Order: sequence, then structure tokens, then C-alpha cells
Amino acid sequence: MISNVACRVASKPAAFVRRFAAAAATGGVSKFSLPDLPFAPNALEPFISAEIMELHHSKHHNAYVTNLNVAIEKLEDAVHKKDGAAVLGLNSAINFNYGGHVNHSIFWKNLAPQSQGGGDLQKGALQAALNKQYGTLDDFIKNFNGQAAAVQGSGWGWLVYNKNTKSLEIATTSNQDPILGHRVPLLGIDVWEHAYYLQYRNVRPDYLKAVWNVVNWKDVSERYLAASQ
Repeated sequence: MISNVACRVASKPAAFVRRFAAAAATGGVSKFSLPDLPFAPNALEPFISAEIMELHHSKHHNAYVTNLNVAIEKLEDAVHKKDGAAVLGLNSAINFNYGGHVNHSIFWKNLAPQSQGGGDLQKGALQAALNKQYGTLDDFIKNFNGQAAAVQGSGWGWLVYNKNTKSLEIATTSNQDPILGHRVPLLGIDVWEHAYYLQYRNVRPDYLKAVWNVVNWKDVSERYLAASQ
């Protein structure tokens, strides 16, 4: 199997590459596609401009999908040739672009125009959990924004559910690293400059302050309920 070939080159191939290599060895990997935005590009104005949304979705997210599919084609070829070194050489491209696709696919659903409930956290299990852990929603947002603003370079701020401790956590990830393992992503806020620079320039805290007006708390709450079952 290709995983054995790969392991002779390095002791711990990346998890995504192992998964896709196994699929390639047993019949191939389905192509990934760009999901539609669940709202019009201008629907989040004035908090996030239509220009940003169009570029972010159709250019940046689309690039992750395109580059991921190219990398997987190369991976399938390497698997068929039993070229373990080539498989490992695709680690970076697959991890980065798959992470970018996964993270953005969550991000779009985590947002909603105010006309569809964006920014409005209704009473329920998630609100109670946030209040219990952070005091108030405002206290949570202040904590979250502080950590997300401090991300060096590019990355993400996250609200996650920790299945081990059965509690909420604020987390940050670098670049396009996704949330994995026992932590389930509930809400992701993109803090790459492409998510805000055209409107907020280099003032990330202003973007972070504004984005809560269009957070889709209904989606976040549903993710919380599913994760905490």
C-alpha cells in the first residue's frame, strides 16, 4: 500500500495526505468544488463589503479548491506509481489547500445578513453555555477578539467545543490549519488580511468588532447542539 511506501520516507505523513492516498489506492478521490455563498455578496454590508465578499469567495476560496484538486491529481499519480517521496512532497499543498477549503466552507455558513438573523444570539443552550463560561456575550466577544487580533500573520479565530472537557474554548490557528481531533469547530472568523483589508485596511480590531453584526448564531448554535450530544 502507498501508506507503507510513504512511511519508509518519513515516519509520520500528514493525516490528510494519508487519507487521500488511501482513497486513491482504492478507487480515487472525488473532486472538490466551490460551494455557493448562502447570501448575496452585498448582503453583509455595511459590515463586510460586496467587493470583499466577491473576491474572498470567487478568488481566494476558489483558489484553494483549484489548487487542492491539482494536488490530488498529482497524489493519485504518485500513488499509482508507488512513489512515496512524491506523496510526501504533496503534504504542504494538500494540507494548506484542504484546510483553506474546509475553513472557508464553515465561515460562509457562520455568517448571515441581519435581515436573516445575523448578529442575533437567541436564548438557548449556546447562550447559556457562553454566559456560564465567559459571563456575558460581550465578555466572550472581548476575549475572542483579543486572541484573534493577536494572531501573528495570517490565521483564524475559533469558538470550538472540546469533547474531552465538554466545554467551549476559544482557539486560534495559523494560516489555513483546521480544527482537528477532539475539538469541534463551531464558529470560525478569518483573520487573513484578504478577509478585511479592502475595507478596514490593516486595522484588524475594527474588522473583528464589526463582524459580530453578521455572525449567524443560528448556525453556530446548531453546531454546538450537534457537537455536545
